[in-house]
Amino acid sequence: MSEDRDRPAHTPRTAGNNTRPSALPHEDLVHHFARFAAGVQYDQLPTDAAETAKKSIADTLGVIMAASGLEPAVRPVIDLVRESAGTPEATVLAFGGRVPADQAAFANGAMAHCLDFDDQTPWGQHAGSSIVPAVLAVAERRGGVAGRDLIAAVAAGQDLFARLRRNVAWRKDWNLSTVIGVFAATAAAARVLSLSPVQLANALGIASMQCSGVMEVVAGPGSDLRGVYAGFSARGAVVATLLAANGLRGVRRLFEGTYGFFATYFPDGHDREAMLAGLGTEFTGSGTLYKPWPSVGTSHSHIQATLQLVAEHRLAVSDIAEIRCSVGDYHALMCTPLDERRSPTTLTDARFSLPFLVAVAAVHGRVGLADFSPAGLADPQVLAVARTVVPVPDASLNWTLELPPGRVEFVTTDGRTYSRTSSAVPGTAEAPLTWPDVLRKFEDCVAVSVDPLPAREVAALAQRLRHLQHSPDVTGIVRTLGGRSIAAHRSLPTTTQEGHLG
Repeated sequence: MSEDRDRPAHTPRTAGNNTRPSALPHEDLVHHFARFAAGVQYDQLPTDAAETAKKSIADTLGVIMAASGLEPAVRPVIDLVRESAGTPEATVLAFGGRVPADQAAFANGAMAHCLDFDDQTPWGQHAGSSIVPAVLAVAERRGGVAGRDLIAAVAAGQDLFARLRRNVAWRKDWNLSTVIGVFAATAAAARVLSLSPVQLANALGIASMQCSGVMEVVAGPGSDLRGVYAGFSARGAVVATLLAANGLRGVRRLFEGTYGFFATYFPDGHDREAMLAGLGTEFTGSGTLYKPWPSVGTSHSHIQATLQLVAEHRLAVSDIAEIRCSVGDYHALMCTPLDERRSPTTLTDARFSLPFLVAVAAVHGRVGLADFSPAGLADPQVLAVARTVVPVPDASLNWTLELPPGRVEFVTTDGRTYSRTSSAVPGTAEAPLTWPDVLRKFEDCVAVSVDPLPAREVAALAQRLRHLQHSPDVTGIVRTLGGRSIAAHRSLPTTTQEGHLG
């Protein structure tokens, strides 16, 4: 990646640097991670780690703004935050108003993931939607936090998230985005507040009280929780960080104790050596990816294959007799129960419905924010095509670590067949979004917020985020995106008691 940075791409560490993990084999990982996160400095970040952290800040802010105007599921959270009030410490983005830092993290975190448009790791989970709302809340509470320090904090959180995610034996029973995300966000928030290694280790222990999330939240239809779950991990991180700053002690054997995190969540094993390898010198979160489409990441390969087939063969809706989607174990969740997935009744479910998403791509030749609205869910052409989508089990596409590819076959009304296995999907490591892509996405997202800013102001904000390392205080950016008073906005679409759009 290129960047106009005013320092070497990487500064070698010295033996006395306190970011180097201890060599004591008996010391729990919590202390290694705490020393690392507490000592991370911007000038020591590899270029790609710093650029990734900045992209995630910009990308997450944009997605939060879009969610404020497009997703009705955020309203209960925003209303609760407004009713709770309290000490004005941090901004509720888009809706405006200042509330206690943990409540701002809750509101902004809930918006950060609810469009399923936030950043993701190459293995599918989401770190930024927990990390960024938490660090912004504590940065604003503290005041005077420079862009360089915010970038360093986010880079540390992204690295810890990736180290934990890649090196545990996951059975797809826990929602790793929140179970791991709360620790990554806590480490980042604690770094923003300049907590000592001991305090940071305490904060991680306290965060274990906020560590939760089963996969039914993600895969089960009819719930809003899949959309807003990051609000809970972001708030938990802020609470843990502030309690540790106030002197509350954590757990000395948090991760590796007999009854610790790994024994409870990952009894099938974890790779301790891999988690420690290169800690402080190799920032594994630099592989973070950014989405071109607002839907679950495991759908993107099928979307890309569909778009390519429709464009290449000029297929019209009237040509389509059947669309066969080869599915692994996780793809299958997006097709079950099939009738509900073909005709989702909530926007959250629509973003997790493979038949619906493939149908949108086939009908419109693109997938965008505008497709996820009450009108989009009722589009008769999309619903008709969705009914032709048939999942075909294929164990070779099961999700192990990296996101699996997708394969799509079109059968036309006159008997022709066309198939495609996706490759170089936009937003993957093979075809990552560039800075211009991320900033264009930011501007597009802010344009559909509950209280859109003037285009010229948004463009200027995008450039400030692009060069965030030069900002002496990030508070100005956050408050600019806060908009007007929390009570001054038009109403979003509401939901009925059954959760359907009304």
